[in-house]
Amino acid sequence: MHYPYMKEMREKFWVQLFIIYTRFLLGGGFVFASIIKIKGKRFTTESQEDAEFGTVGHFFETMYQTGEYWQFLGWAQLISGFLLMTQKFSKLGAVINLAIILNVFVITISMDFNNTHIITFFMLLANLGLILWHWGELRILFNLPYVPPTPNLEESKPVWIYTGFTLFLFTAGYRIYTDFYDPIFWFLSCFAIVIVSFLWRILLSNNK
Repeated sequence: MHYPYMKEMREKFWVQLFIIYTRFLLGGGFVFASIIKIKGKRFTTESQEDAEFGTVGHFFETMYQTGEYWQFLGWAQLISGFLLMTQKFSKLGAVINLAIILNVFVITISMDFNNTHIITFFMLLANLGLILWHWGELRILFNLPYVPPTPNLEESKPVWIYTGFTLFLFTAGYRIYTDFYDPIFWFLSCFAIVIVSFLWRILLSNNK
């Protein structure tokens, strides 16, 4: 069953834009965190220093010492983040990302990560929202009738696909370039990219 109110919501431009930007935010965050693992380096400088005290640092240090598993986590985050940011393959990205963020959320509530569990909870909630957005198509995985996607969604516009690739290349390139990152610089740069894309989209719409 495809409820009418869901169909109406999916057709609203601002709702579609919110979904697109949610993918950028989640995907970008995962790509940002993945590169350091793929490079085979520690997630934080505190992990090795705090390991002897049995704190969260010990947990990160143990995962880091696994080597291949640490890099595997990085590749999983990179792939799921990239798929989300492409828009075109966002459904697959949301499914893969759900498994990862659920695991991260459970870890943060199982250990003393200060208030990190609040952040991961909202990330999990956002990912569940993306799953709900695509539920008509994903429900076939549970042997339920397939509901075709709403045609001509905003996410299919080339501007958002190009934006996703730009954000991915910038984020991955920045993290490959340096291990000593400035999160404010990264966030503001990404924010500028999506604002330019939004203005570009509005300009294209007005020229029609």
